[in-house]
Amino acid sequence: MNRRLFLGGIGAAALSAGLGRPAAAAEPRILTVSKRTIEVKGRAATVYGLTGSNGKPGLDMLLGERFRVRLLNDTDAETIIHWHGLTPPYGQDGVAMLGQDAIGPGQSYDYDFANTRSGTHWMHSHVGLQEQQMLAAPLIVRETEEPLFDQQEHVVMLHDFTFRDPAEILAELRGGGGGHAAHGTDHGSMDHAQMGHAAGGGAPPAAGMLNDVAYDAFLANDRTLEDPEVLQVEKGGSVRLRIINAAAASNMWIDLGALEAELIAVDGHAILPFRASLFPLAIAQRADLRIRVPGSGGAFPVLFRPEGVGERTGIVLATSGASVPKLAGAGEAAPAVDLRQEMLYRPVAKLREEPVSRTEMLMLTGGGPDYLWGLNGKASMHDVIFSVRQGERIAVMMHNMTSMSHPMHLHGHYFKVTAIGNTAIDGALRDVVLVPPMETVTIVFDADNPGTWAFHCHHAYHMNAGMMGTIAYTSAA
Repeated sequence: MNRRLFLGGIGAAALSAGLGRPAAAAEPRILTVSKRTIEVKGRAATVYGLTGSNGKPGLDMLLGERFRVRLLNDTDAETIIHWHGLTPPYGQDGVAMLGQDAIGPGQSYDYDFANTRSGTHWMHSHVGLQEQQMLAAPLIVRETEEPLFDQQEHVVMLHDFTFRDPAEILAELRGGGGGHAAHGTDHGSMDHAQMGHAAGGGAPPAAGMLNDVAYDAFLANDRTLEDPEVLQVEKGGSVRLRIINAAAASNMWIDLGALEAELIAVDGHAILPFRASLFPLAIAQRADLRIRVPGSGGAFPVLFRPEGVGERTGIVLATSGASVPKLAGAGEAAPAVDLRQEMLYRPVAKLREEPVSRTEMLMLTGGGPDYLWGLNGKASMHDVIFSVRQGERIAVMMHNMTSMSHPMHLHGHYFKVTAIGNTAIDGALRDVVLVPPMETVTIVFDADNPGTWAFHCHHAYHMNAGMMGTIAYTSAA
């Protein structure tokens, strides 16, 4: 191991906790759901935690290591955890009523399957609105025990935080009290240079934005910009940030300011390096950035800016002895996250050559004053949208008929983005893709994992208000 790897604070500690393990442990790893207390803007808040036996959040594993985990529920509410980014067999995906019951208070459930997916993934509750209460954690699967590059690594979890009961927020939205009813000003076409001219935080949200919940704070590794995490880095060194947007209802921009970075992976899948200083990150998406620290040293903020509001969060990369400036917790409102960069991402891995068996149309619908959302005009949770046969290659053309964007997530599979609007692309491999208002996005996936799989908007309030269905395998499509 090299010295730089151990400078990564939480991220490196999570890595070092996993070294030296056998490829297949005789006993399951213990992962505990519990309550914990954090401080947000000087106030104590009780949220969920998801920790391993080493006390660290989430799991850090090696590719080829069997996913053998015992999930303990040490709370007074039933729960279940979805392994977001992995493709387990049906019944171990962590979705209540889809092959598994919720885990009751004081109970446990053992998961055991062969994991074939490396990358930056995460885990989160799939019961009600527990995800809004921060029941989420990293799930990092590394290809090698020894790093392939001499670079520091660090994991960043992003959350939108509220002191309110999420059930009360959903009831308010259903009563017509959400910002979604005011979407009428389109700032979605602004570029990076125009961000400083966006409307202030008190203005109506721009068309398509997902900020229909008023949040008390935005967090990066549980902290605000009042007291940000400061990651010590080396002059001229390389840092890999594994960034996870675990927000319940907030798309984000990753804003590096004066720095540039290479985006090297999205949703755990490698892409041809894409260089920029501003990157979109929709709800539930992950981004792996490789940053070269300037040889002159200094302190470098990495900001995470939710669309449509002025408040933001972030971390600071700082070389030894650098003075860390006081960072403003709010600024200009950021524009809507869009798909302009998505059109330019190119995957390293390719799907095998074979034709698409058929194309399914999926209409994203709803969003009226009653806050009912749906798929193909129907609000549900587990109804079958369409069926597939094993071995088929399915294209899904998603047409967003609503005034808000929707980050769409397919369980049990990954997919390729093949078209945005009428433009065909050799797009990235993903498990979440954003579909902007009145836009069409086409994905392709291989039906290679039999079962009944959730397909839903990852905006927690949209999903719980009906924008969820299933894709079912059958002997006859």
